Amino acid sequence: MSAPDAAFRPPDIACLEGEDDYDVRWAWQDRKLPSGLTCVFRVKNEARNLPWVLPPMLQAVQHVVLVDNQSDDGTPEVAARVAADVGAADRLTVTSYPWKVSRAGAEHLATPPDSVHSLTHFYNWSFSHVRTCYSMKWDGDMVLTPEGVGMLADLSWQLEDSNAVVAIPRHPLSIVSDSVAWIDLGFRFLEPWVYPMGPEFTFVKAFEWEVREFPTSSERIVAPEGMCVELKWLDSDEFSHWSSHDDFGASRAPRKLRELEVYRALMEGRGDEVHGLQRIEAPPGVHIVDHVTRTWLPQQPRPLVRRPGRIDV
Repeated sequence: MSAPDAAFRPPDIACLEGEDDYDVRWAWQDRKLPSGLTCVFRVKNEARNLPWVLPPMLQAVQHVVLVDNQSDDGTPEVAARVAADVGAADRLTVTSYPWKVSRAGAEHLATPPDSVHSLTHFYNWSFSHVRTCYSMKWDGDMVLTPEGVGMLADLSWQLEDSNAVVAIPRHPLSIVSDSVAWIDLGFRFLEPWVYPMGPEFTFVKAFEWEVREFPTSSERIVAPEGMCVELKWLDSDEFSHWSSHDDFGASRAPRKLRELEVYRALMEGRGDEVHGLQRIEAPPGVHIVDHVTRTWLPQQPRPLVRRPGRIDV
C-alpha cells in the first residue's frame, strides 16, 4: 500500500468516540520505516522549559514531533521559534491533540484505553506520527546534558534492526530561583525511553498510567548517569497530571512518593534533611539550568546516585 492510500485503510486503533482524525494508523503498516530516531514530546504549558529542552534534543535525534495538548502559554509557538533559532525548523513537527486527557491514577483507571481521553490512546496517537524506525518518548521538562546529546547521537544510527530498548537515568532538579536549585541524587530514577517502532512496541493501559510494551527478548541498554536533568520549578504544581496524591501507592509509584517527599521538604525549608538532596548555586550571570547541565553535572564523580533506589519502569 502506498503512503497516500494509508489514510483510507481501516485504522489500527479506532477511537471510541468515532473521531476519525484521532484514530491511530501506524506508518510501519504501510512501508518499511527508514533509519533514524524520532523524539516525541507530549506537552502542555511547557513554554518556560522548551528553550532548554529542545536545542540539545534537536542536536541528538533526526526528528522531533511535539504534540501540544491544550496549552495556553504559547508552547507551540515557542517550540517553532526555538527550532528556527537553531536552524532545525525542518526537523520539527508540531501538531495538536485537543482532548482533555485523564490524569494518572484513578482518572486513568476509569477511562477506556481507546477513548480520546485516555493516556493510552493519546500516546499511541502521538507516536503514530513517527516516520523513522526508532522512537523516543521524552518529557517537555527534561534537558539533555552535552554527554546525553553525544550518547543519543551515537545510538541513533546504530539501533536499526537491533530490537533494543534504551533506559536513561534522569536527575530531578528542583529550581528555587535563576541561581539556586536542589538536585536529587538519593534515588535512582530510571525507565525505558527509546524503542523500535512496530507491533510489539505499542502503548497499553496499566493501573496508574500507560505502559509501552516490549518483548522479553529485547536487549535492554542502560545509559550512564548524568545524561539529563528533569526541571521541577517550585513555583508550579508538579503533580497536576495526577488525580490525587493518594494514588502514589508505595508499591506502585515509589518515584512519585520520592518526588512528593522532596517537594514538601523544600517547601518547608528542610532540603538539607533529605538524604541525597544537594543544593547547587550558579555563579553570577549564569542560569542555574545552564550551570548544572553544562558544568556542575559533568564534573561530578560517578556514581552520581549515592543510595540505590527502586527502579520504576
